[in-house]
Amino acid sequence: MKKLLLLFACSLAISANAQNTVNITSQQYDLLKQNHQLDLTKHYKISNVSPFSGPIHYHGTNHSPSSICSCMQTLDSTFSVVPFSGFSPPEYRNDDASSNAISIPFNFNFYGTNYNSLYINNNGNISFMTGYSTFTSNAFPDPSFNMITPFWGDVDTRDSLSGLVYYKITSSAIIIKWEHVGYFSNMSDKQNTFQLILTDGTNPLLPSGDNVGFCYGDMQWTTGAASSGVNGFGGIPATVGVNQGNGTDYFQVGRFDQEGTFFDGPYGNNDSVSWLDNQGMYFNVAALGNIPPVIINNNICDTIDVYTGDTTHTMLVDSVRFMIGVSTPEFNQTVTANFSSPDAANLSYTMTQNTPTYKEYACSFKVLNLATGLHYVTVTATDNGGQNAQTTRNIYIRSHYDPSLTTTGISENNNSASISVYPNPANSSITVRHGFSVGSNPMLSVTNIVGQNVMNVLLTNQEQSIDISKLTKGIYFATIVSKEGNSKTIKVVKK
Repeated sequence: MKKLLLLFACSLAISANAQNTVNITSQQYDLLKQNHQLDLTKHYKISNVSPFSGPIHYHGTNHSPSSICSCMQTLDSTFSVVPFSGFSPPEYRNDDASSNAISIPFNFNFYGTNYNSLYINNNGNISFMTGYSTFTSNAFPDPSFNMITPFWGDVDTRDSLSGLVYYKITSSAIIIKWEHVGYFSNMSDKQNTFQLILTDGTNPLLPSGDNVGFCYGDMQWTTGAASSGVNGFGGIPATVGVNQGNGTDYFQVGRFDQEGTFFDGPYGNNDSVSWLDNQGMYFNVAALGNIPPVIINNNICDTIDVYTGDTTHTMLVDSVRFMIGVSTPEFNQTVTANFSSPDAANLSYTMTQNTPTYKEYACSFKVLNLATGLHYVTVTATDNGGQNAQTTRNIYIRSHYDPSLTTTGISENNNSASISVYPNPANSSITVRHGFSVGSNPMLSVTNIVGQNVMNVLLTNQEQSIDISKLTKGIYFATIVSKEGNSKTIKVVKK
Protein backbone atom coordinates (compact mmCIF):
# COMPACT_ATOMS: atom_id res chain seq x y z
CA MET A 1 0.00 0.00 0.00
CA LYS A 2 2.86 2.39 0.85
CA LYS A 3 4.42 1.78 -2.59
CA LEU A 4 1.11 2.48 -4.30
CA LEU A 5 0.72 5.74 -2.39
CA LEU A 6 4.30 6.73 -3.23
CA LEU A 7 3.74 6.09 -6.94
CA PHE A 8 0.48 8.01 -6.74
CA ALA A 9 2.19 11.00 -5.13
CA CYS A 10 4.88 10.96 -7.81
CA SER A 11 2.28 10.98 -10.58
CA LEU A 12 0.72 14.07 -9.01
CA ALA A 13 4.03 15.90 -9.09
CA ILE A 14 4.18 15.47 -12.88
CA SER A 15 0.90 17.38 -13.25
CA ALA A 16 2.11 20.40 -11.29
CA ASN A 17 2.24 23.49 -13.46
CA ALA A 18 4.55 26.50 -13.31
CA GLN A 19 2.31 28.21 -10.74
CA ASN A 20 2.81 25.33 -8.28
CA THR A 21 -0.73 24.07 -8.93
CA VAL A 22 -1.57 20.38 -8.85
CA ASN A 23 -4.58 19.16 -10.86
CA ILE A 24 -6.24 16.43 -8.88
CA THR A 25 -9.60 14.69 -8.52
CA SER A 26 -11.59 14.99 -5.31
CA GLN A 27 -11.08 11.27 -4.66
CA GLN A 28 -7.30 11.66 -5.00
CA TYR A 29 -7.32 14.71 -2.73
CA ASP A 30 -9.29 12.80 -0.08
CA LEU A 31 -6.85 9.90 -0.20
CA LEU A 32 -3.83 12.15 0.26
CA LYS A 33 -5.58 14.09 3.02
CA GLN A 34 -6.60 10.96 4.94
CA ASN A 35 -3.02 9.67 4.76
CA HIS A 36 -1.48 13.03 5.74
CA GLN A 37 0.42 13.26 2.43
CA LEU A 38 -0.76 16.66 1.22
CA ASP A 39 2.04 19.04 0.27
CA LEU A 40 0.94 22.29 1.90
CA THR A 41 3.33 24.29 -0.28
CA LYS A 42 1.20 23.48 -3.34
CA HIS A 43 -2.21 24.59 -4.53
CA TYR A 44 -4.52 21.66 -5.28
CA LYS A 45 -7.04 22.28 -8.04
CA ILE A 46 -9.93 19.82 -8.01
CA SER A 47 -10.51 18.84 -11.64
CA ASN A 48 -13.72 16.81 -11.43
CA VAL A 49 -16.03 19.14 -9.52
CA SER A 50 -19.59 18.27 -10.41
CA PRO A 51 -21.73 21.13 -11.73
CA PHE A 52 -24.73 22.28 -9.77
CA SER A 53 -27.65 19.92 -10.42
CA GLY A 54 -30.34 20.74 -7.90
CA PRO A 55 -31.59 23.04 -5.15
CA ILE A 56 -29.72 23.79 -1.97
CA HIS A 57 -30.94 21.66 0.94
CA TYR A 58 -30.65 22.29 4.67
CA HIS A 59 -31.07 19.38 7.03
CA GLY A 60 -30.57 18.74 10.72
CA THR A 61 -32.54 19.64 13.82
CA ASN A 62 -31.82 22.97 15.46
CA HIS A 63 -31.82 23.31 19.21
CA SER A 64 -34.11 25.97 20.64
CA PRO A 65 -32.41 29.33 21.26
CA SER A 66 -30.95 29.53 24.74
CA SER A 67 -31.90 33.15 25.24
CA ILE A 68 -34.34 35.79 24.14
CA CYS A 69 -32.58 37.45 21.23
CA SER A 70 -29.93 36.41 18.76
CA CYS A 71 -27.16 38.16 16.86
CA MET A 72 -27.48 35.64 14.02
CA GLN A 73 -28.57 37.33 10.79
CA THR A 74 -31.31 35.60 8.80
CA LEU A 75 -30.15 34.18 5.49
CA ASP A 76 -32.07 35.91 2.69
CA SER A 77 -31.74 37.08 -0.91
CA THR A 78 -29.24 39.77 0.08
CA PHE A 79 -26.64 37.07 0.76
CA SER A 80 -24.52 35.42 -1.95
CA VAL A 81 -22.73 32.08 -1.93
CA VAL A 82 -19.00 32.62 -1.39
CA PRO A 83 -17.25 32.15 -4.78
CA PHE A 84 -14.54 29.70 -3.73
CA SER A 85 -11.66 29.69 -6.18
CA GLY A 86 -11.49 26.65 -8.48
CA PHE A 87 -15.01 25.41 -7.76
CA SER A 88 -18.24 25.55 -9.71
CA PRO A 89 -21.06 28.09 -9.30
CA PRO A 90 -23.67 28.61 -8.11
CA GLU A 91 -23.02 26.45 -5.01
CA TYR A 92 -19.19 26.30 -4.96
CA ARG A 93 -19.27 23.09 -2.94
CA ASN A 94 -15.76 22.25 -1.79
CA ASP A 95 -13.35 20.99 0.81
CA ASP A 96 -10.49 23.23 2.05
CA ALA A 97 -10.99 26.01 -0.54
CA SER A 98 -10.54 29.78 -0.23
CA SER A 99 -12.03 32.70 -2.10
CA ASN A 100 -9.92 35.14 -4.06
CA ALA A 101 -9.40 38.46 -2.27
CA ILE A 102 -12.81 40.07 -1.66
CA SER A 103 -12.88 43.87 -1.48
CA ILE A 104 -14.84 45.57 1.30
CA PRO A 105 -15.92 49.25 1.10
CA PHE A 106 -14.55 50.19 4.51
CA ASN A 107 -11.36 49.90 6.51
CA PHE A 108 -11.28 47.01 8.93
CA ASN A 109 -8.73 47.72 11.67
CA PHE A 110 -6.94 44.54 12.74
CA TYR A 111 -4.49 45.28 15.54
CA GLY A 112 -3.58 48.68 14.13
CA THR A 113 -3.46 47.71 10.43
CA ASN A 114 -6.32 48.71 8.12
CA TYR A 115 -7.50 46.18 5.54
CA ASN A 116 -10.03 46.68 2.77
CA SER A 117 -9.96 43.16 1.37
CA LEU A 118 -10.00 39.66 2.82
CA TYR A 119 -10.08 35.97 1.98
CA ILE A 120 -12.95 33.74 3.09
CA ASN A 121 -11.74 30.24 3.90
CA ASN A 122 -14.14 27.31 3.84
CA ASN A 123 -12.72 25.92 7.09
CA GLY A 124 -14.44 28.44 9.36
CA ASN A 125 -12.11 31.44 9.21
CA ILE A 126 -11.11 34.52 7.24
CA SER A 127 -7.65 35.91 6.58
CA PHE A 128 -6.02 39.06 5.19
CA MET A 129 -2.59 38.17 3.82
CA THR A 130 -3.50 35.03 1.87
CA GLY A 131 -6.11 32.30 1.75
CA TYR A 132 -5.67 29.26 3.99
CA SER A 133 -6.57 25.65 3.18
CA THR A 134 -5.35 24.33 6.54
CA PHE A 135 -8.04 22.06 7.96
CA THR A 136 -6.50 21.04 11.30
CA SER A 137 -6.55 23.97 13.71
CA ASN A 138 -3.85 25.20 16.07
CA ALA A 139 -4.11 26.87 19.44
CA PHE A 140 -3.43 30.62 19.67
CA PRO A 141 -1.05 32.39 19.63
CA ASP A 142 0.40 30.89 16.46
CA PRO A 143 3.06 32.64 14.33
CA SER A 144 1.93 30.91 11.11
CA PHE A 145 -1.54 32.37 10.61
CA ASN A 146 -3.10 35.82 10.25
CA MET A 147 -6.80 35.03 10.74
CA ILE A 148 -10.10 35.52 12.54
CA THR A 149 -11.75 32.21 13.38
CA PRO A 150 -15.36 31.93 14.51
CA PHE A 151 -14.88 28.14 14.22
CA TRP A 152 -11.69 26.77 12.66
CA GLY A 153 -12.48 23.15 11.82
CA ASP A 154 -12.55 20.89 8.77
CA VAL A 155 -15.69 22.15 6.99
CA ASP A 156 -16.69 20.04 3.96
CA THR A 157 -19.70 21.14 1.89
CA ARG A 158 -19.37 18.62 -0.96
CA ASP A 159 -22.26 16.44 0.20
CA SER A 160 -25.53 17.70 -1.33
CA LEU A 161 -27.20 17.59 2.10
CA SER A 162 -24.68 20.02 3.56
CA GLY A 163 -25.39 23.73 3.55
CA LEU A 164 -23.03 26.31 2.11
CA VAL A 165 -21.01 29.40 3.02
CA TYR A 166 -22.60 32.80 2.31
CA TYR A 167 -21.60 36.44 2.60
CA LYS A 168 -23.14 39.90 2.48
CA ILE A 169 -21.37 43.27 2.22
CA THR A 170 -22.80 46.63 3.31
CA SER A 171 -21.17 50.05 3.42
CA SER A 172 -19.72 49.39 6.88
CA ALA A 173 -19.92 45.63 7.50
CA ILE A 174 -19.38 42.19 6.03
CA ILE A 175 -21.37 39.22 7.31
CA ILE A 176 -20.10 35.70 6.56
CA LYS A 177 -22.32 32.78 7.44
CA TRP A 178 -21.50 29.08 7.47
CA GLU A 179 -25.05 27.74 7.20
CA HIS A 180 -25.64 24.09 8.24
CA VAL A 181 -22.21 23.00 7.00
CA GLY A 182 -20.90 19.44 7.17
CA TYR A 183 -17.43 18.07 7.92
CA PHE A 184 -14.72 15.94 6.29
CA SER A 185 -15.07 13.55 4.59
CA ASN A 186 -18.34 14.32 2.80
CA MET A 187 -20.30 14.08 6.05
CA SER A 188 -23.59 15.87 6.68
CA ASP A 189 -25.12 13.79 9.51
CA LYS A 190 -24.06 16.62 11.83
CA GLN A 191 -24.03 20.27 10.78
CA ASN A 192 -22.79 23.57 12.18
CA THR A 193 -24.25 27.05 11.76
CA PHE A 194 -22.09 30.02 12.73
CA GLN A 195 -21.46 33.57 11.60
CA LEU A 196 -18.75 36.23 11.55
CA ILE A 197 -19.46 39.97 11.46
CA LEU A 198 -16.68 42.47 10.70
CA THR A 199 -17.40 46.22 10.75
CA ASP A 200 -15.63 49.56 10.75
CA GLY A 201 -16.62 49.93 14.41
CA THR A 202 -19.72 52.07 13.73
CA ASN A 203 -22.27 49.60 12.35
CA PRO A 204 -25.18 49.00 14.78
CA LEU A 205 -25.01 45.24 14.12
CA LEU A 206 -22.43 45.24 16.93
CA PRO A 207 -22.27 47.17 20.20
CA SER A 208 -20.75 50.62 19.80
CA GLY A 209 -16.97 50.50 19.42
CA ASP A 210 -16.72 46.78 18.66
CA ASN A 211 -15.68 45.62 15.20
CA VAL A 212 -15.91 41.80 15.40
CA GLY A 213 -18.86 39.57 16.28
CA PHE A 214 -19.05 35.77 16.55
CA CYS A 215 -22.60 34.39 16.42
CA TYR A 216 -23.70 30.77 16.67
CA GLY A 217 -26.74 28.70 15.79
CA ASP A 218 -26.82 24.95 16.32
CA MET A 219 -23.30 23.50 16.60
CA GLN A 220 -23.16 19.72 16.17
CA TRP A 221 -19.59 18.66 15.27
CA THR A 222 -15.98 19.62 16.00
CA THR A 223 -13.49 17.52 14.05
CA GLY A 224 -13.08 15.93 10.62
CA ALA A 225 -11.63 12.49 9.99
CA ALA A 226 -8.32 13.87 8.64
CA SER A 227 -7.79 15.59 12.02
CA SER A 228 -8.29 12.25 13.83
CA GLY A 229 -11.96 12.87 14.50
CA VAL A 230 -14.45 10.00 14.70
CA ASN A 231 -18.06 10.73 13.74
CA GLY A 232 -17.34 14.46 14.08
CA PHE A 233 -15.67 14.47 17.53
CA GLY A 234 -12.36 13.82 19.25
CA GLY A 235 -9.00 14.22 17.58
CA ILE A 236 -7.49 17.70 17.29
CA PRO A 237 -9.96 20.31 18.57
CA ALA A 238 -11.47 23.20 16.60
CA THR A 239 -10.31 26.70 17.60
CA VAL A 240 -12.38 29.84 18.18
CA GLY A 241 -10.46 33.12 18.40
CA VAL A 242 -8.29 35.73 16.68
CA ASN A 243 -4.62 35.51 15.73
CA GLN A 244 -2.54 38.32 14.22
CA GLY A 245 0.41 36.02 13.58
CA ASN A 246 3.12 37.94 15.46
CA GLY A 247 2.89 35.91 18.67
CA THR A 248 1.79 38.96 20.63
CA ASP A 249 -1.61 40.09 19.39
CA TYR A 250 -4.16 37.31 19.69
CA PHE A 251 -6.90 35.88 21.82
CA GLN A 252 -8.63 32.57 22.16
CA VAL A 253 -12.24 31.90 23.15
CA GLY A 254 -11.76 28.15 23.41
CA ARG A 255 -10.97 24.82 21.74
CA PHE A 256 -13.74 22.31 21.14
CA ASP A 257 -13.58 18.54 20.58
CA GLN A 258 -16.64 16.95 22.18
CA GLU A 259 -20.41 16.92 22.54
CA GLY A 260 -22.17 18.59 25.47
CA THR A 261 -22.15 22.01 27.13
CA PHE A 262 -18.98 21.95 29.25
CA PHE A 263 -16.83 25.09 29.06
CA ASP A 264 -14.10 26.23 31.46
CA GLY A 265 -12.53 29.16 29.63
CA PRO A 266 -10.09 29.80 26.80
CA TYR A 267 -7.03 27.93 28.08
CA GLY A 268 -8.40 25.16 30.27
CA ASN A 269 -9.57 21.74 29.18
CA ASN A 270 -10.95 21.14 25.71
CA ASP A 271 -14.59 22.20 25.66
CA SER A 272 -17.98 20.98 24.42
CA VAL A 273 -19.37 22.39 21.20
CA SER A 274 -23.00 22.77 22.29
CA TRP A 275 -21.86 25.44 24.74
CA LEU A 276 -21.62 27.65 21.65
CA ASP A 277 -25.26 27.07 20.67
CA ASN A 278 -27.00 30.42 20.15
CA GLN A 279 -24.18 32.36 21.81
CA GLY A 280 -23.10 35.81 20.71
CA MET A 281 -19.79 37.49 21.54
CA TYR A 282 -18.40 40.87 20.49
CA PHE A 283 -15.01 42.53 20.77
CA ASN A 284 -12.71 45.19 19.38
CA VAL A 285 -9.47 44.26 17.63
CA ALA A 286 -8.72 47.78 16.38
CA ALA A 287 -5.91 48.55 18.81
CA LEU A 288 -2.61 47.03 19.87
CA GLY A 289 -2.15 45.79 23.40
CA ASN A 290 -4.51 44.10 25.81
CA ILE A 291 -7.86 42.93 24.46
CA PRO A 292 -10.49 43.71 27.11
CA PRO A 293 -12.64 40.91 28.52
CA VAL A 294 -15.36 39.40 26.38
CA ILE A 295 -18.90 39.36 27.78
CA ILE A 296 -20.72 36.39 26.29
CA ASN A 297 -24.50 36.33 26.07
CA ASN A 298 -27.09 36.84 23.35
CA ASN A 299 -29.15 39.27 25.42
CA ILE A 300 -26.57 42.04 24.95
CA CYS A 301 -27.55 42.29 21.27
CA ASP A 302 -31.01 43.75 21.82
CA THR A 303 -33.68 44.74 24.31
CA ILE A 304 -35.60 41.98 26.08
CA ASP A 305 -39.31 42.72 25.76
CA VAL A 306 -41.61 41.31 28.44
CA TYR A 307 -45.39 41.56 28.59
CA THR A 308 -46.31 41.21 32.22
CA GLY A 309 -49.97 42.03 31.66
CA ASP A 310 -50.67 40.46 28.29
CA THR A 311 -50.59 36.68 27.84
CA THR A 312 -51.36 37.00 24.11
CA HIS A 313 -47.70 37.91 23.55
CA THR A 314 -46.08 35.44 25.91
CA MET A 315 -46.79 33.21 28.86
CA LEU A 316 -46.98 35.14 32.12
CA VAL A 317 -43.60 34.73 33.83
CA ASP A 318 -42.23 36.05 37.09
CA SER A 319 -38.62 36.58 35.96
CA VAL A 320 -36.36 36.97 32.94
CA ARG A 321 -33.52 34.47 33.24
CA PHE A 322 -30.28 34.60 31.28
CA MET A 323 -26.69 33.41 31.42
CA ILE A 324 -23.70 35.73 31.39
CA GLY A 325 -20.15 34.56 30.72
CA VAL A 326 -17.08 36.77 31.14
CA SER A 327 -13.75 35.69 29.70
CA THR A 328 -10.28 37.15 29.49
CA PRO A 329 -9.13 36.07 26.04
CA GLU A 330 -5.37 36.26 26.59
CA PHE A 331 -3.10 33.77 28.29
CA ASN A 332 -2.17 34.07 32.00
CA GLN A 333 -4.73 36.80 32.76
CA THR A 334 -7.59 36.67 35.25
CA VAL A 335 -11.09 38.10 35.02
CA THR A 336 -13.68 39.42 37.49
CA ALA A 337 -17.24 40.63 37.00
CA ASN A 338 -19.63 43.06 38.68
CA PHE A 339 -23.42 43.38 38.24
CA SER A 340 -25.56 46.41 39.04
CA SER A 341 -29.00 47.84 38.26
CA PRO A 342 -31.15 50.80 39.33
CA ASP A 343 -33.68 48.05 40.16
CA ALA A 344 -31.21 46.21 42.36
CA ALA A 345 -33.95 44.48 44.36
CA ASN A 346 -35.16 42.77 41.16
CA LEU A 347 -31.72 41.41 40.21
CA SER A 348 -30.13 38.23 41.50
CA TYR A 349 -27.28 36.13 40.14
CA THR A 350 -25.32 33.01 41.04
CA MET A 351 -21.85 32.05 39.84
CA THR A 352 -22.06 28.68 38.06
CA GLN A 353 -18.50 28.50 36.65
CA ASN A 354 -15.39 29.88 38.30
CA THR A 355 -11.95 29.62 36.70
CA PRO A 356 -9.27 32.34 36.57
CA THR A 357 -9.95 33.05 32.88
CA TYR A 358 -13.71 32.43 32.71
CA LYS A 359 -16.67 32.99 34.99
CA GLU A 360 -20.32 32.25 34.27
CA TYR A 361 -23.42 33.53 36.06
CA ALA A 362 -27.05 32.46 36.09
CA CYS A 363 -28.98 35.74 36.30
CA SER A 364 -32.60 36.45 37.13
CA PHE A 365 -34.48 39.74 36.87
CA LYS A 366 -37.98 39.86 38.42
CA VAL A 367 -40.57 41.23 36.00
CA LEU A 368 -43.87 40.27 37.61
CA ASN A 369 -45.66 43.53 38.49
CA LEU A 370 -42.64 45.42 37.13
CA ALA A 371 -43.42 49.02 36.24
CA THR A 372 -43.80 49.51 32.52
CA GLY A 373 -40.80 51.11 30.86
CA LEU A 374 -37.13 50.45 30.28
CA HIS A 375 -35.01 48.72 32.92
CA TYR A 376 -31.43 47.53 32.64
CA VAL A 377 -28.68 45.43 34.17
CA THR A 378 -25.06 46.60 33.83
CA VAL A 379 -22.33 43.98 33.57
CA THR A 380 -18.72 45.13 34.06
CA ALA A 381 -15.89 42.67 33.36
CA THR A 382 -12.28 43.49 34.30
CA ASP A 383 -9.03 41.66 33.61
CA ASN A 384 -5.52 42.32 34.88
CA GLY A 385 -3.99 42.94 31.45
CA GLY A 386 -3.44 46.66 31.93
CA GLN A 387 -4.60 48.96 29.12
CA ASN A 388 -8.17 48.37 27.86
CA ALA A 389 -8.78 46.09 30.85
CA GLN A 390 -12.52 46.65 31.24
CA THR A 391 -15.69 45.92 29.25
CA THR A 392 -19.16 47.17 30.18
CA ARG A 393 -22.45 46.04 28.67
CA ASN A 394 -26.03 46.94 29.50
CA ILE A 395 -28.79 44.36 29.16
CA TYR A 396 -32.07 46.18 28.62
CA ILE A 397 -35.41 44.84 29.75
CA ARG A 398 -38.47 46.67 28.47
CA SER A 399 -41.67 45.96 30.37
CA HIS A 400 -44.96 46.29 28.48
CA TYR A 401 -48.49 46.12 29.78
CA ASP A 402 -50.57 47.52 26.91
CA PRO A 403 -51.56 44.50 24.72
CA SER A 404 -51.56 46.69 21.61
CA LEU A 405 -47.77 47.06 21.81
CA THR A 406 -45.40 44.90 19.73
CA THR A 407 -41.72 44.17 20.16
CA THR A 408 -40.80 46.41 17.26
CA GLY A 409 -43.36 49.15 17.80
CA ILE A 410 -42.61 52.58 19.19
CA SER A 411 -44.89 53.51 22.05
CA GLU A 412 -45.66 57.04 23.09
CA ASN A 413 -47.56 58.13 26.15
CA ASN A 414 -49.09 61.48 25.27
CA ASN A 415 -49.42 62.37 28.94
CA SER A 416 -45.73 61.95 29.66
CA ALA A 417 -43.15 64.65 30.04
CA SER A 418 -41.89 66.67 27.08
CA ILE A 419 -38.90 65.94 24.84
CA SER A 420 -37.12 68.08 22.24
CA VAL A 421 -34.02 67.46 20.13
CA TYR A 422 -31.79 69.98 18.38
CA PRO A 423 -30.28 70.34 15.88
CA ASN A 424 -32.56 68.08 13.90
CA PRO A 425 -31.41 66.96 11.28
CA ALA A 426 -27.95 66.58 12.82
CA ASN A 427 -24.49 65.46 11.73
CA SER A 428 -22.51 64.27 14.74
CA SER A 429 -24.37 65.17 17.93
CA ILE A 430 -27.78 66.14 19.22
CA THR A 431 -28.87 67.90 22.38
CA VAL A 432 -31.81 66.27 24.13
CA ARG A 433 -33.98 68.43 26.38
CA HIS A 434 -36.70 66.75 28.44
CA GLY A 435 -39.06 67.28 31.33
CA PHE A 436 -38.56 63.98 33.10
CA SER A 437 -37.32 63.91 36.67
CA VAL A 438 -33.65 62.91 36.77
CA GLY A 439 -34.53 60.85 39.83
CA SER A 440 -36.73 58.63 37.65
CA ASN A 441 -33.62 57.30 35.85
CA PRO A 442 -34.79 58.37 32.38
CA MET A 443 -33.24 56.28 29.63
CA LEU A 444 -32.90 57.45 26.03
CA SER A 445 -33.43 54.57 23.61
CA VAL A 446 -32.71 55.15 19.91
CA THR A 447 -34.18 52.76 17.33
CA ASN A 448 -33.96 52.68 13.56
CA ILE A 449 -36.98 52.59 11.23
CA VAL A 450 -37.32 48.79 11.48
CA GLY A 451 -37.38 48.84 15.27
CA GLN A 452 -33.79 47.75 15.96
CA ASN A 453 -32.24 49.32 19.04
CA VAL A 454 -28.99 51.12 18.11
CA MET A 455 -28.22 53.21 21.19
CA ASN A 456 -29.17 53.53 24.86
CA VAL A 457 -28.06 56.41 27.08
CA LEU A 458 -28.91 57.10 30.73
CA LEU A 459 -29.89 60.78 30.99
CA THR A 460 -28.30 62.40 34.02
CA ASN A 461 -29.32 65.96 33.13
CA GLN A 462 -32.49 67.50 31.72
CA GLU A 463 -30.44 68.88 28.85
CA GLN A 464 -27.75 66.56 27.58
CA SER A 465 -25.55 66.24 24.49
CA ILE A 466 -25.58 62.85 22.76
CA ASP A 467 -22.94 61.65 20.28
CA ILE A 468 -24.59 60.18 17.16
CA SER A 469 -21.52 60.27 14.91
CA LYS A 470 -21.36 56.47 14.69
CA LEU A 471 -24.92 56.14 13.40
CA THR A 472 -25.39 55.75 9.67
CA LYS A 473 -27.45 58.31 7.73
CA GLY A 474 -31.19 57.86 8.08
CA ILE A 475 -34.29 58.27 10.21
CA TYR A 476 -34.34 57.21 13.86
CA PHE A 477 -36.78 57.35 16.75
CA ALA A 478 -35.55 58.65 20.12
CA THR A 479 -37.66 57.49 23.05
CA ILE A 480 -37.21 58.54 26.67
CA VAL A 481 -38.62 56.09 29.21
CA SER A 482 -38.71 56.76 32.93
CA LYS A 483 -38.52 54.20 35.68
CA GLU A 484 -42.23 54.71 36.27
CA GLY A 485 -43.00 53.81 32.65
CA ASN A 486 -43.72 57.29 31.25
CA SER A 487 -42.39 57.71 27.74
CA LYS A 488 -42.10 60.16 24.89
CA THR A 489 -40.82 59.63 21.34
CA ILE A 490 -39.48 62.05 18.74
CA LYS A 491 -38.13 61.46 15.23
CA VAL A 492 -34.43 62.25 14.65
CA VAL A 493 -32.75 62.56 11.25
CA LYS A 494 -29.03 61.78 10.94
CA LYS A 495 -27.50 63.63 7.95
